[in-house]
Amino acid sequence: MDDENDIGVVKRFLYVNRRAPHGSIYALESLETVLIGAAFDQDVSVLFVDDGVFQLKKDQQPDALGMKNFSKTFRALEMYDVEKIYVEDESLSERGLSVDDLLIDVESLPRNKIGALMDAQDVVLSF
Repeated sequence: MDDENDIGVVKRFLYVNRRAPHGSIYALESLETVLIGAAFDQDVSVLFVDDGVFQLKKDQQPDALGMKNFSKTFRALEMYDVEKIYVEDESLSERGLSVDDLLIDVESLPRNKIGALMDAQDVVLSF
């Protein structure tokens, strides 16, 4: 497609977060990328699966690891109109968590619905 035809086109982006919040740069990089995409008025959704669900856990204390606690930045998603935030049910339960343990409001989806969510996107980025 020609670049001129893409101007003003809104794309559906899904950012999939699979990794724990600390010990690598993936979680913070994903959050920054989500905020940038939302700032450019794209249709942004965020999905947390596997150890990625720990990114949203309340009361994180990464100071002992020498890491910065960026978890409160997830509250900025609302200011950027990122409202489609999903967690996989099974990932939460396998890690002893529930939606009540999370910093922000999310929609919990069963594993068998994740494929349909991904299929509905124009772009899927995994971190």
